[in-house]
Amino acid sequence: MDRLAPKVRSRLMARIKSRNNRTTEIRLRMLLVQSGTSGWRMDGRLLPGRPDFIFPRAALVVFVDGCFWHGCPRCYRRPSSNTAYWDAKVARNRARDTSTVLRLRRAGWSTLRIMEHELSEPERVIAKIRKSLKPKRAHSR
Repeated sequence: MDRLAPKVRSRLMARIKSRNNRTTEIRLRMLLVQSGTSGWRMDGRLLPGRPDFIFPRAALVVFVDGCFWHGCPRCYRRPSSNTAYWDAKVARNRARDTSTVLRLRRAGWSTLRIMEHELSEPERVIAKIRKSLKPKRAHSR
């Protein structure tokens, strides 16, 4: 049971600004460096959704999503209290993810989303990124 009124709690929570989940970003950064993958940078503030990694030459953006916050089908465990709030919160996050991908695609960017649990298999993550970096073949008619 929350001791604060809903409006007070909402006002307090709104003051907490996201600083990204630095640990997952750092883990992927280390994987990229160790694998010798180049051509990336981490400053995505000017793009929709603020991607975690950008590969400008390949027009690829990479998001590293936390399993809880983005409702990972494999890892997400629904909290047992305040379920209506958490269901709505995760649904909003997922809807925002979809909207962000559409906005980036319209702007000419390819997107790749990596869930937090995937970082436990570094070879697969690097292979996934490298596959996305390969130029797409034009379809001939």
